[in-house]
Amino acid sequence: MLIKPTGVNERIISIDVMRGFALLGIFVVNMLFFHTPYIYINPYTWYQNPSDYETFKMIDIFVQGSVYPLFSMLFGYGLAMQFMKSEANGGAFSKFAVRRLTVLLLIGCIHAFLIWAGDILITYALAGFVLILMIRLKPIWLLLISIFLFLIPNGLLNGLIYLGSLIEPDAMTIYTGIQEIESSVLAYGQGSWGDIFGQRLNDWLYMSGNGAILIVMFITIIPFLLLGAAAAKWRLIERARELKVFWIVTIVIAFAIGTAIKWIPYQRGADMFTMNIQDTFGGPLQAIAYAGVIAMVCSIPIAAKILSPISKVGRMSMTIYLMQSIIATTIFYSYGFGLYGKIDISTGTLMAVGIYVLQIVFAEIWFMKLKQGPVEILWRKLTYSNSLSKKDEKELNL
Repeated sequence: MLIKPTGVNERIISIDVMRGFALLGIFVVNMLFFHTPYIYINPYTWYQNPSDYETFKMIDIFVQGSVYPLFSMLFGYGLAMQFMKSEANGGAFSKFAVRRLTVLLLIGCIHAFLIWAGDILITYALAGFVLILMIRLKPIWLLLISIFLFLIPNGLLNGLIYLGSLIEPDAMTIYTGIQEIESSVLAYGQGSWGDIFGQRLNDWLYMSGNGAILIVMFITIIPFLLLGAAAAKWRLIERARELKVFWIVTIVIAFAIGTAIKWIPYQRGADMFTMNIQDTFGGPLQAIAYAGVIAMVCSIPIAAKILSPISKVGRMSMTIYLMQSIIATTIFYSYGFGLYGKIDISTGTLMAVGIYVLQIVFAEIWFMKLKQGPVEILWRKLTYSNSLSKKDEKELNL
């Protein structure tokens, strides 16, 4: 039997709402990178204006490091749902998944090298290939492997960083690259397309650790994909109302511990150790709490209806994500309005929220006519090739 895209009536609204909210958080965080050379600064000392510092602090504690694990878990959750649907229908999941992830990888490469260096799609695609090798495992094994991959390497790494902070405290100071900052401002704010391309490539190599992301993703992204896949097999989101005690306990514990960890740089002082602990352990715990809150809220029919506009954004998540990059780079780069390095963090955050609101309106209008976002239509056409019947294409508006 053939594998078909998920129809509107088959969708789980809470998952789409989670994606929608995650996209807002991702945009708020990414906006820091869009309008300033954020990757080359020490954010804990860079912002001198009290308003900017407090805005950064709130983003750092409640958003930064918390939304990408949520989106990663949802990616694994969605891939596992496709696998279970394929198994039920007798479809060839592996062939379908490889084709789907290959197209995602190509889209990610276009995004990373021609639009914005902070792309995450490449990493998701590569991590997805690893997940499909283990997707047939029982959920308990997916969970145990996830915990093993995450806790042991990250625990050892952070232990070494902590020892380093005791032996050589100055070496743990967060680096601010003045030369890199000047180069970024010059290229993005005033440079030609070629200058921007060169700077974008340098930024991507820097953020990916010159290819080290291929190894690092095994202890950062892949554990969250495996966790999401395990949750999908246990149907933890769909059964939120039935599992309300589990979710309430999980939300309270995960949010309390996660937020306490996220405060550490502001209590102990910001250095490589506290910053790494904050994002490595605090962020994922908050992500689990956020997922639980949304799952519980969406189990209430009236709440699910109210959050329907957010779910539409989640349904076209790739379109929204790429659109955010195109809009932001047009605003800040020299080939657009050239505002790079010229606005403060508070203004940038308000712009992110404002653009996101417009994207909600766009999604509402789009879904009045079609049932898939524009990039999703292209992705699904390339993924499913000629396997869909005319009836399927009509139902899905492909």
